[in-house]
Amino acid sequence: MPSNLKTTGPKPHLNDPQFQADIESSVRQALKEDIRDGDITAMLIPEESMAIATVITREQAVVCGQPWVDEVFNQLDPKVEIEWLVRDGDDVQPDQVLFNLKGSARSLLTGERTALNFLQTLSGTATTARQYAKLVEGTDIKILDTRKTIPGLRLAQKYAVKVGGCHNHRIGLYDAFLIKENHIAACGGINKAVEKAKEIAPEKPVEVEVESLDELQQVLDAKADIVMLDNFDLEMIQQAITLNSGQAKLEVSGNLEIENITKKAIKGIDYLSSGSLTKHCKAVDFSLRITTK
Repeated sequence: MPSNLKTTGPKPHLNDPQFQADIESSVRQALKEDIRDGDITAMLIPEESMAIATVITREQAVVCGQPWVDEVFNQLDPKVEIEWLVRDGDDVQPDQVLFNLKGSARSLLTGERTALNFLQTLSGTATTARQYAKLVEGTDIKILDTRKTIPGLRLAQKYAVKVGGCHNHRIGLYDAFLIKENHIAACGGINKAVEKAKEIAPEKPVEVEVESLDELQQVLDAKADIVMLDNFDLEMIQQAITLNSGQAKLEVSGNLEIENITKKAIKGIDYLSSGSLTKHCKAVDFSLRITTK
């Protein structure tokens, strides 16, 4: 097995043109659904009125979402000035100022909710990821996310997971194989499924989900790259580590929550994957305060 094996293909990166395009598209859709043919409440304010605003956090969190906030005001009104006092990945405390805004009062108010929606959601994901990452500090185990993301925010949440200190599993259905029970049944067996995967895309990692030690042995015989141990208890995990003996990367999955994840962070396991990183995140409470200039 290649020593440089990764669990997925390309990861979300701010310098990637495709990722930038995704940010622009997400923001464009978010503004469209909020504004449509005009912010009628903002029209109460004189068009020439200028204002300054400050965004603070009301709770401890890991900040994430700066590129989306910037893009909201870039699309809405490029003349709005943004002064960031923190960076993505920074830990912040209650009442700490995150950034200042200066520009048209109408623009600041129109963009407020969309900007904060992105910021609170992605900061919530990053904050959860930071909590999980701390649980395996000092080990070689990597905590991975899943595809259980908010529709339309896949790359954004994958980015937030990385900002928080965890790692990305495959981004979608296109960059890595994950062969599960139904795939195996439709293909006619584990060996046939793995063989076909290597034929279709030999350069992409092949992972197989197993529910028993017998299936694990079949996957090892088929020489898959990664084995996902689905809902294995501690005794079965230990047996799987012994049986594997370093042949494939081992991933533990299934009902891994922050309260129990350390119990399965056992030497010999390479990855722990949890959908909770992205599907159970709680939005962070941010507040924008505006004053007329």
